Amino acid sequence: MKIIQITDVHLRGPGRRVFEHDPIARFKSCLADIRANHADADLCVITGDLAHHGEIDAYRAFKEALEDFPIPVQLLVGNHDDREIFRSVFPSTKVDGNGFIQSVMDTEAGRFLFLDTAEVGTHAGWYCDARQAWLREALAAAGNRPAYLFMHHPPFPVHFRPNDELMMQNGADFGRLLDGYRIRHMFMGHVHRPISGNWKGIPFNTLRGLNHQVWLDFSVPRGIPCSMEPPCYAIIFLTEDSVVIHAHDYLDDSQKYLYDPDAAEDEQVTAI
Repeated sequence: MKIIQITDVHLRGPGRRVFEHDPIARFKSCLADIRANHADADLCVITGDLAHHGEIDAYRAFKEALEDFPIPVQLLVGNHDDREIFRSVFPSTKVDGNGFIQSVMDTEAGRFLFLDTAEVGTHAGWYCDARQAWLREALAAAGNRPAYLFMHHPPFPVHFRPNDELMMQNGADFGRLLDGYRIRHMFMGHVHRPISGNWKGIPFNTLRGLNHQVWLDFSVPRGIPCSMEPPCYAIIFLTEDSVVIHAHDYLDDSQKYLYDPDAAEDEQVTAI
């Protein structure tokens, strides 16, 4: 399978900016790039923080931007989102029996589990007993198929204070729940940084967001150091024996070159 991951869009209503950028314009540019280059993808997953302040006009702008998008889209919520307002604009969104925005998709690559890690009143993550019960049942039903988790908050420290202060606060409980199941990969958002590694033997990745980033400065004692590093999305290939992730800086306007080693030496490099 070929899937796309986008995260941390942070939309506001039309004309409203976040950190001097127009998040709607950035989102539309991202969708246009995917449409032009990856319309053959099987699924696009957006891993939370769809809106910046959970405003209804932001979700309406989000829905409008997705009109005629050629790829099926799965939306997750993050700490900046409002579940009820989101569901009023996207009423067909699947939820679990307790109203959390969680669902399962069985695919040729395995079982996709889309989790809701947001908690009202805090930007940190939480995964309550009701959500854990749902996930335990969904993992048990996967049988021998590999499972892929899509979620907003990391349930473990990434060893960077601005992110770790707002991670899932009961991540140890979440981790114990996963023991014994075949989790092949965890796709996450929230941190606005490209981070990869493994946790409890499970590979994971995070991405930069679409509007603004968290600058990698380990010396800042408080607050969140933000930056205007370029946004990106991921192109993910899932095969029987591999998970391959390409992070694409779709607004990178640096000069591009074509290198042809078989050409004469003074003709090997051509600007494109």
